[in-house]
Amino acid sequence: MKNFLLIILLFIVVAGIAGFTYLKLMLPDTGAAPDLKITSTPARLERGKYLVNHVMLCGACHSTRDVTLYSAPVIPNTEGKGGERFDQKAGFPGAYISQNITPAHLGSWTDGEIFKALTTGVNKNGKALFPMMPYLFYGKIDREDIYAVIAYIRTLKPIENKLPASKSDFPMSLIINTIPQKAHFTTIPAKTDTVAYGRYLVTAAVCTDCHTPQEDGRKLEGMNFAGGMKFKFPDMVIQSANITPDKATGIGTWTEKQFVNRFKFFDPAVHPPRKVGSGDMKTVMPWTMFAGMDTTDLKAIYQYLRTIKPVNHIVEKMVLAKN
Repeated sequence: MKNFLLIILLFIVVAGIAGFTYLKLMLPDTGAAPDLKITSTPARLERGKYLVNHVMLCGACHSTRDVTLYSAPVIPNTEGKGGERFDQKAGFPGAYISQNITPAHLGSWTDGEIFKALTTGVNKNGKALFPMMPYLFYGKIDREDIYAVIAYIRTLKPIENKLPASKSDFPMSLIINTIPQKAHFTTIPAKTDTVAYGRYLVTAAVCTDCHTPQEDGRKLEGMNFAGGMKFKFPDMVIQSANITPDKATGIGTWTEKQFVNRFKFFDPAVHPPRKVGSGDMKTVMPWTMFAGMDTTDLKAIYQYLRTIKPVNHIVEKMVLAKN
């Protein structure tokens, strides 16, 4: 009997070591970076600039934002320098630092290495990226849009800003290696196919990530776009809005014009962001960046959101911290 128990114990130990070795050394495995050289054309640069600044919002995480202003707009001349920290204080399973995406850092990366990181979540050194960088979504959009993004960020002003590497706490330090996956690209739908085009934009803008509530890092089943994702500030907790077409608790009573105007109101040229202090309503929604989105695109997003399942979910937008 003792020999049998020892065999079982040995099997468990060996299996554990094998599993650890596989997770730590064999993953992530999304294939080699493609041999890619992206031609920088005026059309590609224009598209990339639009995506980076008004749809995919790379600058929202990879720049420095002015937290003293509502919606924390990007501080000029910090575009792409990185350094934003997402750590345990905000509920993350580690300390994740957005990296420098200006040519001062990415100049040593090939186009293929950047492409692989953006679309599969594995950097040039084979290290898995935490999905705060939404590669799981970017791997579902059109290759050409990724090419445009890469072409544009190559033109950013180089900013020297050496940053520490991100670090996951255990067990995320193992789990993170299972998250990257090979991309499954799609083609941009025709703008005349409004709902499909709106779905595409919602994917590129990663709307569901912030507008779906989570527990222990997992989205709650059946609650897509229902709001309630929590964002911690020193003086309060903010929860994302319900953007399903539920008429009681979502945006089911909003007209297309109201939806578009909600975004356009925050155009900094029209309404400069107001100062916010302790106890004032805050938001993580980068309104000033989204305000530059094309009206046709905003209308398409609205039409797509009208087709998703309504979810009756009351969200308390702001909860003040207790003294």
